[in-house]
Amino acid sequence: MKLHTLKPAEGSVKARKRIGRGTGSGRGGTSTRGHKGAKSRSGYKSKLGFEGGQMPLQRRVPKFGFKSLNRIECKPINLSALQELADKFSLDTVSFDSLVEHGLVSKKDVVKVLGRGELTAKLNVSAHYFSASATEAIEKVGGTVNKI
Repeated sequence: MKLHTLKPAEGSVKARKRIGRGTGSGRGGTSTRGHKGAKSRSGYKSKLGFEGGQMPLQRRVPKFGFKSLNRIECKPINLSALQELADKFSLDTVSFDSLVEHGLVSKKDVVKVLGRGELTAKLNVSAHYFSASATEAIEKVGGTVNKI
């Protein structure tokens, strides 16, 4: 056995379909495109979701839901995250700048403090929004809430 005598197994390699090479090839004339119609023409391109004139699925299915154009996307920060910050860096005030500094939020984020978790440290917290439970928990421990 030599390199120049190697061949693939019998029947494993299939010849590609050669289209438009004359009538003798068996695929001349219409070149497997059939007769007439848009699909037989050169430059044919169907629209995305086109179903041959049938009402497309996207238009058949009923629409629902609503997204307000004026909604404000907030980055949630829980009390447990504030407690971790206070323990790790021994903070008594948590401002928006300190949250950015420690990588919890980015400069463009709008922060809302939520009430999940336990807060034991007395903190002065500054953020854009607070949930009622978070405000209650912060003030219960003796901290203050400052809205930016």
